[in-house]
Amino acid sequence: MTLSRSQPAARRPAAIANWLLFVALLVVVMVAVGGITRLTESGLSITQWQPVTGAIPPLTEADWRAEFELYRQTGEYRQVTGPAGMDLAGFQFIYFWEWFHRLLGRVIGLAFALPLAWFWARGAIPAGYKPRLLALLALGGMQGVFGWFMVRSGLSGEMTDVSHFWLSIHLLTALLTLGGLVWTALDLRRLQRSGQPPARWTAMASWVGAVLFLQLLLGAWVAGLNAGHASDSWPLMQGRLIPEYESSRGFLWALTHDPFLIHFLHRWWAWAVVAALVVMARRVKPLDRAASLAIHITFGTQILLGIAAVLTGVALWIAVAHQLVGALLVAAFAWGAHALGRRS
Repeated sequence: MTLSRSQPAARRPAAIANWLLFVALLVVVMVAVGGITRLTESGLSITQWQPVTGAIPPLTEADWRAEFELYRQTGEYRQVTGPAGMDLAGFQFIYFWEWFHRLLGRVIGLAFALPLAWFWARGAIPAGYKPRLLALLALGGMQGVFGWFMVRSGLSGEMTDVSHFWLSIHLLTALLTLGGLVWTALDLRRLQRSGQPPARWTAMASWVGAVLFLQLLLGAWVAGLNAGHASDSWPLMQGRLIPEYESSRGFLWALTHDPFLIHFLHRWWAWAVVAALVVMARRVKPLDRAASLAIHITFGTQILLGIAAVLTGVALWIAVAHQLVGALLVAAFAWGAHALGRRS
């Protein structure tokens, strides 16, 4: 039964749904800012994890020089940015993006935790949704921890970059959180409109999601290994369909470490993703035309941006747009999967 507009706000699941969609929007922005942080090589500029006091940036010349001195001890500075001539002004630029990325993470945490406590105290959370909301809160907390593990992986020894494995865990956790936010919001809107139970996860959502997950994983590895620079031509790489890659350590090592092979796989697995999403969108169309359209628009835009990123030598704003639309594609997939689950 649809809830009446005259009923108290505390009994309207739509209010919670709107809050979750707002947090989802913040997560999309966070993914884009994370892309800028990675592409500007800013991730190792802050060498300490200070969840509370770290929200305040250096305020004096002495503070800036102290932070710069910590950065000068990293392998990235000694081997890359130092020999390239980085000065304090250059450090302040990369420091800003890493600081802003972490600050946005804190903002998202508060934007989720404080309203959650308020809805909880008012008894506004519908039955069965508290565990799910707590799980989303835990995912957000884990995201911060994984982010620090990622940064720490680039601060040890002579490392000049973060581990691409930790980068993929960090990014995929954010996208999983985004999908969970969208799905839960749609469930609550369904409850508001018709009082029906949550949608179910379907077999189609599972296999299409697995195909998409692999592409997202490869994309994260491409970012972590700077593999976007492995080729500036399309569709061929190095004038060949299949590029040369380091195979002396075995195929498994190359599959997880070689930038040329990973770039190649990310480039061509994209078409398997397109095929899977087309099948899914056709199934979704009779159930939710808008969700089907969102899937088509996002994967089409994503393909064009991916090709443009290659041809422009990974131009900053094209690459950031590619990562941003990737997040929107995850949201569209969650929307379509939810539509399939409503039917079941």
